[in-house]
Amino acid sequence: MSTPSTPAAGTRLEFPQGFLWGTATASYQIEGAVDEDGRGPSIWDTFSRTPGKVLGGDNGDVADDHYHRYPEDVAILADLGVGAYRFSVAWPRIVPTGSGAVERRGLDFYSRLVDELLGKGIQPIATLYHWDLPQGLEDADGWGNRATAYRFAEYAVEVAKVLGDRVHTWTTLNEPWCSAFLGYGSGVHAPGRTEEETSLRAAHHLNLAHGLALTAIKPYIGDAERSVTLNLHHVRAATEDPADTDAARRVDAVANRVFLGPMLAGEYPADLYADTEAITDWGFVQDGDLGLIRETPVTTLGINYYNPTLVRAAQGERAADAFDGHGNGTGTPWPGCSGVEFLQQPGPYTAMGWPVDESGLYDLLQRVSKDYPGLPLMITENGSAWEDEVSADGEVHDPQRVDYLQRHLRAAHEALSDGVDLRGYMLWSLLDNFEWAYGYSKRFGIVHVDYDTQRRILKDSGRAYRQVIADNALVL
Repeated sequence: MSTPSTPAAGTRLEFPQGFLWGTATASYQIEGAVDEDGRGPSIWDTFSRTPGKVLGGDNGDVADDHYHRYPEDVAILADLGVGAYRFSVAWPRIVPTGSGAVERRGLDFYSRLVDELLGKGIQPIATLYHWDLPQGLEDADGWGNRATAYRFAEYAVEVAKVLGDRVHTWTTLNEPWCSAFLGYGSGVHAPGRTEEETSLRAAHHLNLAHGLALTAIKPYIGDAERSVTLNLHHVRAATEDPADTDAARRVDAVANRVFLGPMLAGEYPADLYADTEAITDWGFVQDGDLGLIRETPVTTLGINYYNPTLVRAAQGERAADAFDGHGNGTGTPWPGCSGVEFLQQPGPYTAMGWPVDESGLYDLLQRVSKDYPGLPLMITENGSAWEDEVSADGEVHDPQRVDYLQRHLRAAHEALSDGVDLRGYMLWSLLDNFEWAYGYSKRFGIVHVDYDTQRRILKDSGRAYRQVIADNALVL
């Protein structure tokens, strides 16, 4: 474990010229307008309407109403001074049933958004899939069905044909680990299935979708960056005991190398096959698949980081558990990890119950940089939820988020100083929004949203981030 050094207060940490500062959002979390302009239902529309699945019975029907208020939100981005904005395209807006007819009104919305961004000097970073699978495809087994990967590539082409001349970076998938293992393994995310074998099939079909889409859109995107965003887990063993280090190895295989291997090296790790042989024979991996996945390589790897993961070999007969909020007692997001115990880590903790530990970001960046030399990296999500309130002065004072931001930017700067080719930082998130199974109970934004009035208030953390961007430096 490495711990970034702590410079003295007042120290100015300069970032490289051209370092890309931005924020990130996701379509279902902010757009609302779920039944407007031909949009079809997604798995999150269905999941959020299933009693007991989302806290408070919340859904994304209105969310931040970004679909109608995007000019206001882009103006906020311009005021922050960001160089880039990472947003996601809602597949059900473009191909409402997941295949077949294309909805021009959906494409027109994103075209207007991109033009609004460019008009403010902000580079668009487009994510093609941030979890809102068209329900029509889920009705045909979703990511458990190989055909979904091909439908994704077809959809990606329709978007690239329209936006390919104006988008800075094309990201295929956001956090496929969550799509596969929270959606089809633990069941805490849409579509809410608890099938270990299907979760591994889904992981492979997501890998295949990534590769097919990058190759399919390449003729339309010119010199734009090609990327995927992975929520890589920085996995630590509780002790150096061989049983504990083996527990960390098993989690690392299904958390990280299940995607890094095929996407970046054209192979699945042999130990992953061995760990999961009682679940599947991996017969869903067809001849030529690994070549298709890596046929068009990424030019930048996006990394999402919130906190590290601490594991050990379970004491006694304990099965895989998940103190990190990824399990619900009925399914597991960790196939092949039976007998691994996920440990509570030292605080402080965010409102999500996640530990604040910036050393994990430093270590993770170092690990990926060493494992895949020459591959530029970008932090595509990093942020924290706190119990924010509007104060009597009409402002939102969030010192914990300011502190979290400073800690993690310091870790990113140290990684840069130690040789990591880190190109940018996208803070999660611009706006408070629909936080998936937590509904509207958790606030990650640097902009407070009153969900009744849709009023936006820039928080103290937003002002702090604006200063970092203006200085291209962090002043401690």
